[in-house]
Amino acid sequence: MSGTIGLVLTATLAPRVGVEPFFIDLVAGLEDVLMPAGGMVLLLVVEDTAEELATYERWAADRTVDAVVVVNLVHGDARPARLVALGLPAVLAGRCPGPAGLSSVVADNAGAIRAAMKLLAGLGHHTIGRVSGPAALLHTAERTAEMRACAQRLRVGVRIVEADYSAEAGVRAARRLLAGPEPLTAIVFDNDVMAVAAEEDLVRSGVAVPDQVSLLAGDDSTLCELAMPPLSAMSIDVHEHGVTLGRAVLDVLDGEPHRVYPGPPIQVRLRASTGPAPSAG
Repeated sequence: MSGTIGLVLTATLAPRVGVEPFFIDLVAGLEDVLMPAGGMVLLLVVEDTAEELATYERWAADRTVDAVVVVNLVHGDARPARLVALGLPAVLAGRCPGPAGLSSVVADNAGAIRAAMKLLAGLGHHTIGRVSGPAALLHTAERTAEMRACAQRLRVGVRIVEADYSAEAGVRAARRLLAGPEPLTAIVFDNDVMAVAAEEDLVRSGVAVPDQVSLLAGDDSTLCELAMPPLSAMSIDVHEHGVTLGRAVLDVLDGEPHRVYPGPPIQVRLRASTGPAPSAG
């Protein structure tokens, strides 16, 4: 192989590229596989999905890239079918229920939520909040469905507030959850940036973490380790996730059959931000 692999992000996610370790680690993993094979990653930020689709059409016509990696799949996503129609090889980062025959790398989002809910319920938390990512994203819906199912099995209450992964949204959502009519004692965040910002805001405002409320981030990173107190997190090796995406891309370019590749396992890494519910001592 000697070519370029395209990765497109929309403007709603562009601010995250410079601050959230997820994309940095993902691209690094991709490049660790692609560069020895003579490839490279072309990362492009566009305004919206329409411009992303137009980019794919241009790339297919000009042969700018050999393949693309598609991230942040949404309900009714038009991108997979369009890529198949364009004949542009692609690998999906996530599960896609659509008709397009493309390889995908799928993380166990439901399993991560199950582990988090089991941990928090075992610590005596009876009402658990969650600051989710955008509801349109398929992996957000996976987490939400599993969280509600776990709540029924474990007989705990859940409240979910949607946010956009930004620090500001994380702070607002955490405040909204804690100001609700029913007190909650634990909050799960769908990424590290929101969790770190919310924890800093809560501690500054006099809320004791974890004595009054336990916090758990959806992505693990150095940000979580450096937070005060250090944040518990649902830990996935994002670099290894990128490596798996890179291997899937090479397989597709080698003519291998389309298949689903499991992403790295997700585990809960317990740190000082998570403890027993106040009523549990």
